[in-house]
Amino acid sequence: TSPFAWLRTRFYYLLIRLYFDQEFSIEEFTRGAKQAFSVVSKLLSQRKLDLLEELVSAEVLQVLKEKISLLPDSHRDALAADIDAIMYTTEGDVRIYYDDDGRKFVSILMCFWYLNGANLPDEVPGGAKVFQIVFGDENAKEKKHLLTANYEFQREFTEGAKPDWTITRIEHPRLLE
Repeated sequence: TSPFAWLRTRFYYLLIRLYFDQEFSIEEFTRGAKQAFSVVSKLLSQRKLDLLEELVSAEVLQVLKEKISLLPDSHRDALAADIDAIMYTTEGDVRIYYDDDGRKFVSILMCFWYLNGANLPDEVPGGAKVFQIVFGDENAKEKKHLLTANYEFQREFTEGAKPDWTITRIEHPRLLE
């Protein structure tokens, strides 16, 4: 992350604490985002999309229903991220905005890197290389892929709105395209 982007996100966190939620903590948010990512990615992998209704926006859920039905099993298996297999997490973009009705929103894009043992080819559609990590000796290799995912979390901070974060974007590059 560039120093400018780092400073910008820290400034937004300060604004969130000052004007929206005095208890907001990026560390706590990141822990919750990792848990949500793990749960949602496993449900996607298992095609249990009806269980995502409270976690994912209706628009995203509709797109996922179309995409998941077309995925080969190996790609669907690769969507699942065990919380212990998440190697790195970082914030991508933070936005604070108001809609035409004066409702207040905050959205935070989270980027996840995770290990997955799905049986993916070395090259996946689009010609992009998938990173592989081999565990064990040469005779008994366990191959894992280092995959990425981007999930955007949104919360409405208008008075009287539910204090829940909703996933408004799900991207698993090279898998869910």
